[in-house]
Amino acid sequence: MKPAVFSTGEPRAEVNIMLKSIPPAPLSKFDEFLFQLFVPEDHYLRKVMACIDFERFRPRLCAFYHAEIGRPPVDPVRMLKALFLCFQYHLSDREVMKQTATDMAFRYFLGLGHKDEVPNHTNGTHFRNRLQEEGIRQIFQDLLTQARDHGLISDRLRLKDATHILADVADMRPIALVAQVRESLWQAAEPLFADTVDQQRAFYQTVQPSTAELPDEDRLAFRVEHLRGVTMVLQQQLADLPTTQDKEAKRVKRLQRALEVARKLLQDRDNPQAGDRLASAMDPDARCGKHGEFYVGYLVDMTMDSQSEIITAVNVLPANGEEAADAVTLIRQEEEAQANKVEALSIDGAGYNGPVLRELTDPQGLNLDVTVPPKAARERTTFPPDRFPLTVLENGTPVLTCPAGQTSGPGKPTEKHATLYRFQAKQCGACPLREECLENPASKGGRTVQKNVYQAEYDKVAEKAKTPEYQETRRVHPKIERKLNEVARHHHCRRARYRGKGKVLVQALLTTLVVNIKRMVKLMARSVPPALGALAVRAEAAGS
Repeated sequence: MKPAVFSTGEPRAEVNIMLKSIPPAPLSKFDEFLFQLFVPEDHYLRKVMACIDFERFRPRLCAFYHAEIGRPPVDPVRMLKALFLCFQYHLSDREVMKQTATDMAFRYFLGLGHKDEVPNHTNGTHFRNRLQEEGIRQIFQDLLTQARDHGLISDRLRLKDATHILADVADMRPIALVAQVRESLWQAAEPLFADTVDQQRAFYQTVQPSTAELPDEDRLAFRVEHLRGVTMVLQQQLADLPTTQDKEAKRVKRLQRALEVARKLLQDRDNPQAGDRLASAMDPDARCGKHGEFYVGYLVDMTMDSQSEIITAVNVLPANGEEAADAVTLIRQEEEAQANKVEALSIDGAGYNGPVLRELTDPQGLNLDVTVPPKAARERTTFPPDRFPLTVLENGTPVLTCPAGQTSGPGKPTEKHATLYRFQAKQCGACPLREECLENPASKGGRTVQKNVYQAEYDKVAEKAKTPEYQETRRVHPKIERKLNEVARHHHCRRARYRGKGKVLVQALLTTLVVNIKRMVKLMARSVPPALGALAVRAEAAGS
């Protein structure tokens, strides 16, 4: 059964595709009495029920079901609450359902009476697969809408940072990685081309002993070429395969994915200097990055409201991903979902990036007031580049003019967002300012000046760093670092529970959803007098 929504995040208009939005039957008086008796009024799950309106998620969840096809589903709101329990208490689906059978607080939270049957743990897997990352992201944004309705979120300042998450794979040497890719390819191909796989296995087992004593480089070269041959054979057989039935279509897709991984590995071997190298066949999306030391995994990137400390946007990148550029993605993600306008952004040193700064501060775009630590200025004993103003000749050629009035030649672009201008040796030879201009006045060459394309953005960063507003923003920036520590350590998001970028994003979204609910409960408890808070909990328990 497929979800009814894939891209827009809004339920479709047709009535016949949406599950009827019918909440489960209310609890009996006896069940209410039991919960009042055995679930303390100050229990955290009671506070969550009093602060978060889970029924507001129902229309969104029901849009992922069909009204007529398939068996009657477990109540989707109940399944969302079960997911909350998984990530709040670091339990598996199986453990949540097992504990629900005996834990009165869990039964109260899930709305299960003493005679109601506990859902099967496999329902949790089916529920996550139904929503996937897009559905979970919508639920995350719906929770932010509730926080906004309570006046908890301000649009004044966002704090951005990222932390690493280790992939659920082993860090392998090149020879072991080639073997892993080869075995994964054979396993995917075996249901379709069993004879070919048997022949390839037999051939490899015959020649493998003859290479066992070779140096590692030669062994690796042999295995890479063998994998190349296996890949070419299976690609050709897959291309010759006739149109398949639905059952075989899944096997074809699995083989196609395995072939993509094999081609990626071969591409990496053919271009050893290229970045973005495959790190594992088990999780092809994971990459090698460095956080103190090298690791295989991902980056969990997020923005947070500086006042409420509620996380407002989340994304997952490969470990070698462009963390700075992701700032644009996160701000747009929030503004598109919430129809708001963020005013300012604080980012660490990774944000000292010309193209990113220009896109973030563009008056016709995001138009953000960006705070980022500037790089330490280089100590100079000669004229800095800003002493060489840019002028345009009559023919339209941009050139530089030196302090002595000489004009450079046309600029030559470089690979690092800069333009190089050169002054001829004869222009600098008899210049009275030669001692102040050239680092080595005894040289026979002329002065070379490099102008950065994004110098205006860097100058703004440097000027802002001199203001009291910069100091105040940097003072509050560590809040996002503490929040990342809470997500990674206290809610076990340092290691991936799943494999694949999409599923790791689901883990990050659900973890931050739990963290946001915890923060909302704390903030709302501050705004409600203790007596009224106790009344609200009792009213919730009574179903009023």
